[in-house]
Amino acid sequence: MTSVGNPSSGSSDTRTPPQSTSGAAPDGADRPRVLRVAGPLVEITCPPTVAMHDLVVLGTARLSGEVVAIHGDTATIEAYEYTGGLAPGHPAEPQGRPLSVRLAPDLLGGVFDGLLRPLAGIGDLLTAGGPMTGEPDRRAWSFTPRVAAGASAAAGDVLGEIGGGVPLLLLVPLDLSGEVTWVAAGGDHRSTDVLAVVGGREVRMAQSWPVRRPRPVARRLSADVPLNTGQRAVDLLFPVARGSTVAVPGGFGTGKTMLLQQIAKWCDADVIVYVGCGERGNEMADVIEELEELTDPRTGGRLAERTVTIANTSNMPMMAREAGVHTGATVAEYFRDMGLDVVLIADSTSRWAEALREFASRMGELPAEEGYPAGLASQLAAFYERAAAVRTLGGATGSVTVIGAVSPPGGDRAEPVTAHTERFVRCLWSLDRDLAYARHYPAVSWSESFSRDATTLAAAHARAGDAGWAERRGRVARQLAEADRLADLVELVGITALPPRERISVLAGRLLREAAIQQNALSPADAYSAPEKTAALVEAVLTVIDRCLELVDSGIPADAVEAVDFTPLLRARETAGPAETAPVAAARDTVLARLKEAA
Repeated sequence: MTSVGNPSSGSSDTRTPPQSTSGAAPDGADRPRVLRVAGPLVEITCPPTVAMHDLVVLGTARLSGEVVAIHGDTATIEAYEYTGGLAPGHPAEPQGRPLSVRLAPDLLGGVFDGLLRPLAGIGDLLTAGGPMTGEPDRRAWSFTPRVAAGASAAAGDVLGEIGGGVPLLLLVPLDLSGEVTWVAAGGDHRSTDVLAVVGGREVRMAQSWPVRRPRPVARRLSADVPLNTGQRAVDLLFPVARGSTVAVPGGFGTGKTMLLQQIAKWCDADVIVYVGCGERGNEMADVIEELEELTDPRTGGRLAERTVTIANTSNMPMMAREAGVHTGATVAEYFRDMGLDVVLIADSTSRWAEALREFASRMGELPAEEGYPAGLASQLAAFYERAAAVRTLGGATGSVTVIGAVSPPGGDRAEPVTAHTERFVRCLWSLDRDLAYARHYPAVSWSESFSRDATTLAAAHARAGDAGWAERRGRVARQLAEADRLADLVELVGITALPPRERISVLAGRLLREAAIQQNALSPADAYSAPEKTAALVEAVLTVIDRCLELVDSGIPADAVEAVDFTPLLRARETAGPAETAPVAAARDTVLARLKEAA
């Protein structure tokens, strides 16, 4: 008799009797059958047509899984769903295709699982055996054709425009080209309607693409346009270009999720793809709720209308969590191909790596560092490689910027996921525990972070008319480094033992931290900082610092300078609106007047 244990534990193992290992059904049929079930790992008889990464439907409950290994006439499947009730002898149906997702305009504003199945209206828990794709959206979308019948169309060419809060396009599928024999008239259409016939094949708004295969482009471009995030510590010190990559490492409680949420709300990308991979369900619920309530400053509508949320919480099956980041990258590339700038936020890649580790363990692979698979570095590199600024096949320019959170256990940045990630990203925003516990937001460490895009973006700012951007950034970085160097000395000998200029350097570090770098994520005036406000705050603080140095050089005691009330300057970031500069200038002038009185 065959016994079936609790598959969710991963330790149970159900097998067929020895005489059934050939996979033949009792009635003599040669259809594929389940041979063995061990948690989400399932072995089936393997027909010759099965290939790696093919989808397989398992059992009468029609559970979905993916081929992860083939040994002779046996294929190993990792199920995307809970396998309770699945037993040896149950049927298996290879689908002859890899995991693919439905790509359509109605993704915007939706919340999905790692397989891009809609989560709206399903209740508290996912039901095993559900369809691999959700029900198509019943909304009508306005369509305006941009080609006429008889025209020749190649892969990626534009067939028409689709109305909405985000300018969307109907493109020729990437595996199709030929003559346009028919185009639908302008008007309202649903995503399932046929809108054109190209090369004898019908084209709809909704298309399908394998998640593990990057979508092709004409060529990759240099990432030299800044992505404005509205977070001063990032935009000033560690800027990122559109089409670049960022890692955000930080221990528990350092504010990773808050920083990523703020970037999702305020960055100037056209579309946001937010992938919550293995995070707690309440955090994902907070993200979704806040996005629903926020107003999009571009359109005046809801910010969620240009956001795609993929929720892979920690209680979802391991393979669904592993596939989630690939699904997110595919969705981002879909909108990129329309000539849009997309930001893909993965929170967190550490949880994704843990899914890879669990998968490798179940497959019996030899573990490498800390139990992670030997191919961890390659997997991370392949994911971040999907970020790029590109020239699309249709001739447009688009980008995908990848921002991945990393959660090193105990804040240990030497652990494998963090160490490998730092090798592949262009920017690192390392979050400091001491800053976070001091309620300094964002807790981006200016001593442990870097941006390899800074030099390129300095030239971009100069072309845009801000020739002083690089000098401001350099001065702030040097001043913060000097203040940090002196901080240890102050703890040993006290501030009064330092020479006057060095005492002013300590003061300068405090002014920069509290007046320019720090933000209030809960303040309507300070949650977002436009480039002009950031520049005004930094210039104001640097001007005050220069005046303080002039005073001590002229013989004014450092005590007298330190006793000046700098409160107006420290509060300027709250009194000035997100894009206002006049209150900042007024605060600067007030403090300069007080310094003049102290002289």
